[in-house]
Amino acid sequence: MFIAAMIGILVTMALALCRALLGPTVYDRILSVNMFGTKTVLFIAVLGFLTGRPDFLDLALIYVLINFIGTLAILKFVTYNDLGADPEKENRTQTP
Repeated sequence: MFIAAMIGILVTMALALCRALLGPTVYDRILSVNMFGTKTVLFIAVLGFLTGRPDFLDLALIYVLINFIGTLAILKFVTYNDLGADPEKENRTQTP
C-alpha cells in the first residue's frame, strides 16, 4: 500500500513539475514549485517509514520549513521586486 502511495506521490510530483514549466503566470509556477516541495516532504516521510528510519521525519520537517520560507521570499520578491521592501511603508501616503 505504501509503495502505491509513493507511486502516486511521484506522479503528482511529475504533474507539478509540468505545471511549473508550462504555467501561464508566475504565480502558477510558484504554486506548483511549492506543491512540488510539499510532495517531496511526503515522499521523504513515506520513504522513511518504508525503510524503518524515523529520523527521515526530522529531515522532512526541516525541508517543510525551508520550503515555506522560500515560497514566502519568492512571493515577496515577485510582488515588490525587493526582498527588503516594507509593504506598510509603501502603502502610506505622505502628508506635508
